[in-house]
Amino acid sequence: MAMMTHAAWLLLIPASFTVGWLAGRRGGEIKTGTRVSRLSNTYFRGLNYLLNEQQDKAIEIFLQIAEVDKDTVETQFALGHLFRRRGEVDRAIRLHQNLVARNGLSEEQKTRAVLALGEDYMRAGLLDRAETLFTDLVQMGVHAPQALRQLIAIYQFERDWHKAIEHALRYEQTSGEPMSKVIAHFHCELADQARLENRPDQAREQIGLAYAADSHCVRAGAIEGRLELAEGNDAAAIRAFERVARHDIEFLPEILAALLGCYERRGENARARGFLLEMIEHYSGVAPMLALAQLIQRDEGIEAAQAFIAKQLQQRPSLRGESALIDLSLENPANDPSESLRTLKQITDQLVVRTHSYRCQRCGFGARAHHWQCPSCKQWGTIKPLHSAAGD
Repeated sequence: MAMMTHAAWLLLIPASFTVGWLAGRRGGEIKTGTRVSRLSNTYFRGLNYLLNEQQDKAIEIFLQIAEVDKDTVETQFALGHLFRRRGEVDRAIRLHQNLVARNGLSEEQKTRAVLALGEDYMRAGLLDRAETLFTDLVQMGVHAPQALRQLIAIYQFERDWHKAIEHALRYEQTSGEPMSKVIAHFHCELADQARLENRPDQAREQIGLAYAADSHCVRAGAIEGRLELAEGNDAAAIRAFERVARHDIEFLPEILAALLGCYERRGENARARGFLLEMIEHYSGVAPMLALAQLIQRDEGIEAAQAFIAKQLQQRPSLRGESALIDLSLENPANDPSESLRTLKQITDQLVVRTHSYRCQRCGFGARAHHWQCPSCKQWGTIKPLHSAAGD
């Protein structure tokens, strides 16, 4: 049997409800072993097709059930989900519209039908209709968290950041799920828009709101730094850019060039070197090391920069660092070629040893040696050689 998909798991839930509902509704028929038995067996045949990725046959089975017993609401939901997954959005819309209009449904079933119809509209690109449905649900206070989440998705797509913020706050209050980081990004969108439109006061206001939502928002710091940079406030830009790197060092390459320019214009060479040394201690990449090597070359000469890079590469070998060392070796007229080659050979050997030579084609697990069975996902024959600079 093929591996169970996400859609299949979702449909197992309606299956359990359906079988239980059929059993309760037609208890007398269970005793006689006629209609319910036939419907239950047919339903499980449909599930079996679904689990084996045979969606056409699954739909055919579910349609048969819906035709035999038109009261099987859960089957209708299962069909609608399948139609939407297959891209047959028109069929899903018609099915869910019929469910919404049907008499005798419980409030929970009616709400599920409206939510499903709204998702159909979103898949079809009819965002105005989806927005109307979800807004009505929110106003009625029914299934508000799910409807609010869909509205947030709509407003993000439409880039209506004010409405996105409003509904994210309501979602946080309704569901209890923290939305501060997302809300901070929405404020950053507004700040970036104001900055690009030369409205610095509004940009600063939105940056402040982003920090209020998420005090460690690195994007707000990056926008603040660019804003100060554009107005010639290098000292303020330095503070903003340094804060970005200290809040999340992985974003260092995004702000490093602008930050180094600020240091240079203000003549703060010692501060620049101190900051780069701090980053080298915590950042796994080579960007701060290469930047510091340039400062060393400028202040102390090419041999000092060459020695600095060689020492750093012994600890963290990299192709970019090796390339920079080769450039310095070629520029240095007093360089001993044999010594440079020995150093480069040592670095290259370390680079090869530390780099994965094999990768699982299924889960991405990296390995230095070949395995017939992947240690991570346990699949057989999926680990293949990497055709890369350090691989095969």
